[in-house]
Amino acid sequence: MEYIVDRFEEGFALLEPSEGPFRVEQVPRDRLPAETREGDVIVREGERWRVDAAATAARRERLRRRFSAPKRPG
Repeated sequence: MEYIVDRFEEGFALLEPSEGPFRVEQVPRDRLPAETREGDVIVREGERWRVDAAATAARRERLRRRFSAPKRPG
């Protein structure tokens, strides 16, 4: 299952599933790869986590296009 790293708080990463239902999961920061950043797509494989670099790049590009699109009048 894929998750998005929402933020880090007090030694924990707060994760949201990439597809519903919405729920926030807390995972100890030290259980994730050292390179994990906010907004990354991460995948759980058994007891291990990995950053999905391709999915993260695609997500960042979708968000960049969405928020840089010209505003429609009215």
